[in-house]
Amino acid sequence: MKKLVLIRHAKSSWDDPFLNDHERPLAERGYRDAPRMAQRLKKKDIYPDAIISSDAVRAKSTALIFAENLHFPKEKVKFNESLYMASSNTILNEIKKTKNNIKILFVFGHNPGFNEFIEKMGEDIDNLPTTGLFGFKFEVADWEEISKKNAKFWFFDYPKRKED
Repeated sequence: MKKLVLIRHAKSSWDDPFLNDHERPLAERGYRDAPRMAQRLKKKDIYPDAIISSDAVRAKSTALIFAENLHFPKEKVKFNESLYMASSNTILNEIKKTKNNIKILFVFGHNPGFNEFIEKMGEDIDNLPTTGLFGFKFEVADWEEISKKNAKFWFFDYPKRKED
């Protein structure tokens, strides 16, 4: 079985309207929400075997905050320019490149691609909010085999949701 956690970047700052979108940093709320959401994963005993992230500043920052909170080596986080504003097909293609010894993969990225990917895998979602987490389980041995037909909902969490 393979487990996938999609994590939308934390809230980004719009303080500089002339800053290139790729370079936008996290806002104060993003710096507050990212460690909180990482701690929720920790409480559920969900830790990554691998992390890949968009190379946009806001996604990289979010991924590194999660890595730190989950005691994942920051130098092992892989930054991928293909995940910046990626389509659902690009996201799927990048996930399928994952080595099969990886059981739990975290992917940090953006909407609308994440919303589209979630729907492509058969789940209904209005919006994956910033720092939102969406988990899938796949009844496969090989990441190459993941698809809608073997995707199962695992969990959905986001900062404004009340904790159990």
